[in-house]
Parts: sequence; C-alpha cells; structure tokens
Amino acid sequence: MIDLSMPVHAEMKLFPRIEKLRMEMKESWSEFAAGIGANEYGEDHLTAHYAVTLSDHAGTHIDAIKHMGHENSPGPEGIPLEYCFGDGVVLDFRHLDYGTAITVPDMERALSRIGYKIKPRDIVLIRTGASDYNDEDRYLTDHVGMSAEATKWLIDQDCRVTGIDAPTYDPPIWAMFETRKFWLAHKVMQTDPYWHIENLVNLGDLPPHGFKLSVFPVKWVGTTGAPVRAVGMIDE
Repeated sequence: MIDLSMPVHAEMKLFPRIEKLRMEMKESWSEFAAGIGANEYGEDHLTAHYAVTLSDHAGTHIDAIKHMGHENSPGPEGIPLEYCFGDGVVLDFRHLDYGTAITVPDMERALSRIGYKIKPRDIVLIRTGASDYNDEDRYLTDHVGMSAEATKWLIDQDCRVTGIDAPTYDPPIWAMFETRKFWLAHKVMQTDPYWHIENLVNLGDLPPHGFKLSVFPVKWVGTTGAPVRAVGMIDE
C-alpha cells in the first residue's frame, strides 16, 4: 500500500486564504478521568481527546461540486462512491514549464509514453513533482495544472474522479493572473459533474498503471470539499 495523503499539521503549507489548521487537546488522560468522576474509583488515566479546526481544503482533499457551484449544489455527501475506487493511472508532467496548463495533446502524449489507453472510471493522477517540496513556499508557485479542455477530455472518457500532487488542480495563481484565466478546470464542474483531489503525495512510488486506488472522502455534508485518505494498492 502506498500512502498518497499529505500529513496534516499546524505548520503545513496552505493555499492562499485557507483557514489555518488548529489542533488543541481539550482533555488530557487524567482530566477526562476526573471530569467523568472515574478518579473517585481509582482511575486516573482514561481517554484523551482533541478538538480540530480544519478547512475543507487543507491537506489531501476532494473538491465537491459545491466548491464551484452554488448553495444548493451537492457537497462531499453527493460524491458517488463507485468513482472513488478503481484502477489508477499516473501521468507525468514534470517536464513542462511551471505555470503550464496541460492540454489534450499533452495528455495523449503522456499516455503514449506509458503505452496505456484510458477506460471508463479510471482514476487519473497528474504528477507535477510539487509534492517533493510541499513543506516549502515554492509548493504554491512551482507546478503545472490542468486546462478546462483536458479536464473535459477526461470526463468524455468517463473519468470523473482525478487528482494532482499540487495545491490546486489548475495552474498556480501567478499563471492565472498572467493569462487572465482563473480556475478554468475547476469551472468545468459547473456544467460537467466531476471531482478532483488536490495535495496528493508519493505519486512517484506508483507504477504508471496496474494498481488500485482508494480515494473515499469523509462524509461531510454541505461543505465544498472533504479530506481523503488516498491509498494506492499494488498487487505484488
């Protein structure tokens, strides 16, 4: 099993304007024992617990349609589970210049290099290489991203769950301002239902294809995204 999920901690790099993560122990082992009254019976070490404040876009997460939709669009609870487990494919775009929007011909060339033809419900992962430095500021700037055309092309193959090892599925913000094109791949979900995962890691530990992928989201209701514990499974 290959863990494809970013560690979640207070100092992790977050996309601009994302709420900072907070983790706070609310009761220690002894405090819980005392609080419930069990210390009167000799118990001084029971169960501790934390309170966690976490954005729906921190760490490895999947974007729901509501992220680019409207108030009544489905959140993570509306993501079809049958699309969240299946055959995985890794396409490598590390050779492209930072800021590039991946095109359909780029996708076709990447598939040709690995000798693979996409089939319905494959889960396609976009390798940018950015996860190699996801604890550095350049994680937010030095990567490529998907174009709307390439995203629609995947949907046409009935690949409706996809992912990337970068902080956004689109090119970085600086490239969006340079081209005056803002979150065009994200906007595809306004007309064509699909779901993408961001902040993946360890894509280099997977083969290009021939493995299973599990990307089930936490069943948060009505949010715009939800955490995913993404796992690649290689049959040896």
